[in-house]
Amino acid sequence: MIDLEDFRTKLGLELLGPTTKKQLDINVTDINRPGMQFCGFYEYFAHERVQVIGKVEMTYLESLESRMRRPVLEKYMSYPIPCIITCWGMTPPRDLLEIARAHDVPVFQSKLKTTKFSLQAIMYLNRVLAPHITRHGVLVDVYGVGILLTGESGVGKSENAIELLKRGHRLIADDAVDITRTSAHSLRGTAPELIRYYMELRGIGVIDVRQLFGMSAVKESTRIDMIINIEQWKDGVNYDRIGLDDQYSTILDVEVPTVTVPVKPGRNLAIIIEVAALNNRQKKLGYNAAQEFTRQINAHFEAEQAVW
Repeated sequence: MIDLEDFRTKLGLELLGPTTKKQLDINVTDINRPGMQFCGFYEYFAHERVQVIGKVEMTYLESLESRMRRPVLEKYMSYPIPCIITCWGMTPPRDLLEIARAHDVPVFQSKLKTTKFSLQAIMYLNRVLAPHITRHGVLVDVYGVGILLTGESGVGKSENAIELLKRGHRLIADDAVDITRTSAHSLRGTAPELIRYYMELRGIGVIDVRQLFGMSAVKESTRIDMIINIEQWKDGVNYDRIGLDDQYSTILDVEVPTVTVPVKPGRNLAIIIEVAALNNRQKKLGYNAAQEFTRQINAHFEAEQAVW
């Protein structure tokens, strides 16, 4: 279900007739152009999709006499279609508006060309219908790498984010992160609107990051490229020192590279997070320092063995 007013405003549409609906029953991201349906072919009719009428469909409807057009439209709107949009600023025939009103089908008008509107509509639907979840954490943009900082409450996620802001990086969300799966292999994070750009610091309270640090210190959303889990240092735990084995966390069926960074007095976590971001970028470009280091060590020992 999609809010009708959000659908109208985000896509720049004009509502051409009254409707009792506040929500549009849209659950798919594709659109349908009903030219074949107007000609009487209803097999495989994707009635659950947004219905887009372009110049071809409108020209065909206008070529029909009213006594022939009304039965065509009556049959078409007997299906539970969510809404109709006419493009190019075209005004539909009066009988289309009358029948749509009788079936309580919202009719919108777009000034855009059909192809351009269809592209924008599909992008909008992909965004609002994408699977999403809210996770506890802090989301920052470090050197263009989206990093989700996780860990127990009070471990220092927000404090590290403040240090990163002072070093020129950007905050997306503090405490709660809305995560959306934008494709089969990528996630995008943003802040809930009510707490966007605000941050809580224990002992100080809530601060407005945008007002304190300026617009350059915040960003509305970013792709989540990696997760850094911050935890208190535990003696006896064998923390990864080489990084040869990549670790992943699964969010919304997407695997995200993950590292665990232990907190210990004297450790500058902000610098460690910066290095982790740069190292992640190198891996994406095809260079893995841990693998290269291991290769050189193995080559060295093989050379030593050859001498003996």
